[in-house]
Amino acid sequence: MNYAIIAAGEGSRLAQEGVERPKPLVEINGTPMIKRLIDIMLDCNAESLSIIVNEQMTEVRRYIESLTLPVPLYLTVKSTPSSMHSFWEVSRKFPATGKFVLTTVDTIFHEKDFRQYVNAFEHDDSADGYMAVTSFIDDEKPLYIDVDNDMFITAFRDNPWDGVKYISGGIYGLTAPALDILDDCMKRGVSRMRNYQRALVEGGLRLKAYPFSKIVDVDHAGDIATAERFIAEGNA
Repeated sequence: MNYAIIAAGEGSRLAQEGVERPKPLVEINGTPMIKRLIDIMLDCNAESLSIIVNEQMTEVRRYIESLTLPVPLYLTVKSTPSSMHSFWEVSRKFPATGKFVLTTVDTIFHEKDFRQYVNAFEHDDSADGYMAVTSFIDDEKPLYIDVDNDMFITAFRDNPWDGVKYISGGIYGLTAPALDILDDCMKRGVSRMRNYQRALVEGGLRLKAYPFSKIVDVDHAGDIATAERFIAEGNA
């Protein structure tokens, strides 16, 4: 499996709340968030890792360049206007065929859930992609997901409705056809990952929703302690 991490955001809310370290290097139970993700991905059959950081994150760049990993590491240093643009930048390193998993650096999940998700995606040839979803809603602007009876995604929506079960978990497992749609979105001036995801459905790709027990994001200083408790629960 090829993996990618988007770590190009500014982390401005954390900085405003007194967190001095860049978001990717914020420690969760003593480990920088980006290192935790890298370690988990290496344990889940990583063939390569692609990471993007913005041009201002010199400390993060130096940290990543200091790592010695058993697989190829492709680092892109570029400031982008949206996570979709960051995705396009790291996707230049993906192989022409095969599957890949992408996530943002502040996405916190239980390693067991992630391992099961990757395993299911690796062995499912009926889907063009596996999107992590959760029924735990702790996001300022969640992306709601509509599914059919077989858990294939029928729509991505900005607003909830009666009976809604899932929101996006920010973990995207995709295949090569998704990159063609990404290229088209870039040409058409589309921005934001949620609009790209809508384009995937509109393009006829079969995307399966894969439920995680819980996924949390680290956007505010108080989220750090929440993430640490959440991870400890998964290790108990």
